[in-house]
Amino acid sequence: MKLLSRSEEMVLITILKLKEDAYGVAIRKKLYEETGTRWSFGSIYTALNTLTRKRYASKRMGEPTAERGGRHKCIYEVTAEGKKALREIRKVQESVWADLPDVALD
Repeated sequence: MKLLSRSEEMVLITILKLKEDAYGVAIRKKLYEETGTRWSFGSIYTALNTLTRKRYASKRMGEPTAERGGRHKCIYEVTAEGKKALREIRKVQESVWADLPDVALD
């Protein structure tokens, strides 16, 4: 399995955290809260498109809302393959960091 990029990983984790509220604007807001970095919509939707193409995430149309002028939101969900990819990248990261002494970062 090919490893996730850092942005793909962060977007997938954010989708898991947001559950039923995982749509573009909410994902962007949560990423800013978590990272302190402003993400462009382009970077978020690039990651979302890649994740759906790889079948790590799926999307469905939510109900139309008045705040969006009656338009639907695209709601994202992490698939079983996406969860598998997250477990794998976490395992790899833990392995890479495991033997690094704390003093190496000072």
